[in-house]
Amino acid sequence: MPDRAPQPVDRQLPTEEARDLISLVRDIAQQEIVPKAAEEEDAGRFPRELFTLLSRSGLLGLPYDSEYGGGDQPYEVYLQVLEELAAARLTVGLGVSVHSLASYALAAYGTKEQQVEHLPAMLGGGLLGAYCLSEPHSGSDAAALRAKAVRDGDAWVITGTKAWITHGGIADFYTVMARTGEEGPRGITAFLVPGDAPGISAAPPEKKMGMKGSPTAQVHFDGVRVSDDRRIGEEGQGLAIALSALDSGRLGIAACAIGVAQAALGEALAYATERRQFGKPIADFQGLRFMLADMATQIEAGRALYLAAARLRDAGRPFAMQAAMAKLHCTDTAMRVTTDAVQILGGYGYTADFPAERYMREAKVLQIVEGTNQIQRMVIARHLVGPEGR
Repeated sequence: MPDRAPQPVDRQLPTEEARDLISLVRDIAQQEIVPKAAEEEDAGRFPRELFTLLSRSGLLGLPYDSEYGGGDQPYEVYLQVLEELAAARLTVGLGVSVHSLASYALAAYGTKEQQVEHLPAMLGGGLLGAYCLSEPHSGSDAAALRAKAVRDGDAWVITGTKAWITHGGIADFYTVMARTGEEGPRGITAFLVPGDAPGISAAPPEKKMGMKGSPTAQVHFDGVRVSDDRRIGEEGQGLAIALSALDSGRLGIAACAIGVAQAALGEALAYATERRQFGKPIADFQGLRFMLADMATQIEAGRALYLAAARLRDAGRPFAMQAAMAKLHCTDTAMRVTTDAVQILGGYGYTADFPAERYMREAKVLQIVEGTNQIQRMVIARHLVGPEGR
């Protein structure tokens, strides 16, 4: 059974331009994403041509400066676009979020010359990015990464393996964190590496429980040579750049989670009003009505939380704790709501004939990526009471 078009959300948007943008995204979702979502996810097919369309439509660079091909949109608007895309298909929403994450380092820390040279193609030229921080032995402990970059004249030679890389093997560029100095957080530097650089290879994509259409793979760097003008920021600044990017990226994950939850709620509502038992729609039974009410309330709370954090970011105020809260709450909400949607559909919810089971499988990964929810609790606690072991 093909997916239903996502139910429109009544959004509070700051401008008429933003309303037109959401309308464009909904048209693309209904015409280009939803009809193929179930089939392509089942086949494990990544919709590269759709990302080309999104790029041409100006949707891959929304939160960045129009001087370089971006959309000049506040995060408050950009995140709601992500939510709409994720409600149609998480592979698409998450893919746009990861591309924005991969573009962040150059947009925020690059020199003017670097930005002029690279950003237009990254933001609106049809390119697709990937973000390379995690490694097989350093996930949550990012400062323990082992991939090395060794200076060789006016260039750097990168050697090592990155793990759990969304778009690994198909990306046009990789934002790579590699060790250039001492052990620990101060010895890491960021680089912009072309996807076709000699020495880059990717392992076969991971066989995942969900998100089968989005390739996740190890990426190997075997003596990859990049010029010093592709170093982003100062030597030793890489981990600070990476963590700053993740503050914004966590808001993208939060928005995607609410999109998946919204889609699951829409499926549950449609089924509950159509399915009849004991002579009446099952939506008339109080126990089920209370489930639907709780699902809707959790979604609204999550949306309000990620938008509040986005408005702090747009105002130039600290938002790291609120981003961690939004990521934690929204992804936990997605897991609860999608599980309840499967329950409401009963036996049908456990079959691939309906998308509820896919939403539940996809929601799980959102509690893990870009900092597990246990890490988010650590981040929040540090903001509240200071670092551990003081």
